[in-house]
Amino acid sequence: TDAEVSARKKTFAEVQTERLDQAERTVLIKCPSRLNEKKLLQYLASHGSVKSHFFFENRGINALIEFSEKSSIASLQDAVGIPSASEHHVVPFKSRLFTFTLKNPVSQHVEETPLHLSPQSHIPVKDLIEKLCLADSMSSQMYILLNEYQLTEENIRLRFLACSLVRDFARAYFPDSTVKPFGSSVNMFGKLGSDVDMFLDFRDTGKHATKMKKGPFEMEYQMKRLPSERLATQRILSVIGDCLDNFGPGCANVQKILNARCPLVKFSHQPTGFQCDLSVSNSIAMRSSELLYIYGCLDSRVRALVFTIRCWARVHGLTNSAPGTWITNFSLTMMVMFFLQRRSPPIIPTLDQLKELAGEKDKHIIGGYDCSFVSDLRKIKPTKNTETLDVLLGEFFEYFGNFDFRKNSINLRKGKEVNKPESSPLYIWNPFEQDLNISKNVNQPQLEKFIAMARESAWILQKEDKTQQMINKEPWGLAALLIPFGKNNSSKMKNRMKGIGSETIRSLLDSLKLNNASSQQKAVGK
Repeated sequence: TDAEVSARKKTFAEVQTERLDQAERTVLIKCPSRLNEKKLLQYLASHGSVKSHFFFENRGINALIEFSEKSSIASLQDAVGIPSASEHHVVPFKSRLFTFTLKNPVSQHVEETPLHLSPQSHIPVKDLIEKLCLADSMSSQMYILLNEYQLTEENIRLRFLACSLVRDFARAYFPDSTVKPFGSSVNMFGKLGSDVDMFLDFRDTGKHATKMKKGPFEMEYQMKRLPSERLATQRILSVIGDCLDNFGPGCANVQKILNARCPLVKFSHQPTGFQCDLSVSNSIAMRSSELLYIYGCLDSRVRALVFTIRCWARVHGLTNSAPGTWITNFSLTMMVMFFLQRRSPPIIPTLDQLKELAGEKDKHIIGGYDCSFVSDLRKIKPTKNTETLDVLLGEFFEYFGNFDFRKNSINLRKGKEVNKPESSPLYIWNPFEQDLNISKNVNQPQLEKFIAMARESAWILQKEDKTQQMINKEPWGLAALLIPFGKNNSSKMKNRMKGIGSETIRSLLDSLKLNNASSQQKAVGK
C-alpha cells in the first residue's frame, strides 16, 4: 500500500524518535475478563483523548492505551487509587501500569461484544507447515512465513513501552537518560516472542556540552570520577537492577550479569510478557541495528529470505536460543546479506557503497571505528535484480553448501570473499569493529552440520516434483525443508554426512557437485 511505502522511507532515527515519543504517552491496564470496552474507553476519555488502543492476552486481558497528550497520564495517575494493603504491603512506586476492575461485575445478560485480542506470539511450526502447503508458489510460502513470524505493529509498541517503563526508573537517578531498544526489536528482522534488548543512554547529555563554548569562562558539573568506564557501567546497572528488583511492578527474576564482556541486567517484565536484557549505551550495536534496518527496507525479498533461513536453521537444530558453539541468528542474517550482495546484479549494496553515499550528518566515528553510512533511503538506487525468492532460496543453499570456508571469510564491507585473517572455522567480519569475527563461537562440527544441511536442502529443492507432491498431499517447497530431514530419508542423509571432516571436505564438495549438467553450468557461470 502507498501508506506502507511512505512509512518505509522514514529514516531509522525518525522511526525511533516517533516510537519513543508514542511510548511516553502510553499506559498499560490489566482488565477484568468480562470487560465492557466502551465503558473503559469512556472512563479514560475523561482524562483526555485516546489516540489508539489494543487488547492482548498475557495472564489475563490487558489493554495498551495511547493518549494524544502526555498530560492525560498525569491526570489519570491523580485519579488512581493505591491497592489496599490487606495481606501484602506495597512498594508505593507509581508507574504507568494499572488494574481496572468493575465495582459491580457485569451481569450475564448485558450485550458483550467479544474483544479483538492482538496475538503476541507466532504459530507453531507444524501449523505453519499446513498453511505453507496451501500456497501456490515457493515465493508465496516465504511471504506467508514472514507474515506469521514478523513483529506486529502492536508488538513493537509493547516493546517500546517496556523500555519506556524502565526509563521511568532510570530517570529517578539520571533525569535526562533514555532507554532505547536495539537489535531485533528495531532492525526489521525481529520475530514474535524474541527478547527485548534495551540500553540505557546518557548520550543526550552531549547536547549540553556545546552550550558553554562561547565566552571567557567555562562551567561544568562536579561528577564522581571512576577509574574506568566499565566500572561506571557496572555500578549504574547494579543500582538500576536492584531498583527494578525491589520496586519494579512486574519485574521478576532479575539477574545482574556484571562481569560479562558487555555487562547487563536480565529480567522478565511480566506486564508486557517480555524477557529483557538491559545494558548501557552501545553505539556500535545501534549502528548495526540501523544497517540491517536499511537493508530490510530496500527490497521485500531481503526479509522474506532471512526469516525463511532462520526458521529453517532452527528446525534443523543449527541455531539455539542458548549460547554455545552453534551459529547465531545474527551470523545467519549477515550470511544472507552477503549472499544478496554477491548476486548479479547485487540485490543490496555493500557497506562501503553505503559509506560513499553518506552525507555530513551520517558521519559516525565510534571508538576509532568508522561507522558512517547513508541514512536516507532515497539516496540508494533500487536493484535491477529480478530473481524470484524460489531461485534465491535454492541458490543460497547451493552457494554456502559449496563455499570454501577453509580459505575464505565473509566481508560485508567489500561484499567479497576475503582470505581468512585467522583460523576460526567460520569467519564473518564485524561490519564496524573490523578486527572482530562475529561468528568466533562457531566450531567445526557445527559448521559442517550447516554445510550438510544446506546441501541436503539444495538437493531436495532440485529433485522436487511439486505437482506430484501436491497431488499426493505431501509437503512441498519450503514446507518440505521445514521437516527435520532424519524423519523421512535418514539413510540418504547418512550417506551425505559420511566422512564430513575438514580433510575430506574438499573431495566431498567435488563429488556432490550438482547432479545435472545444466546446474553445473550455472555454478560455473557464477
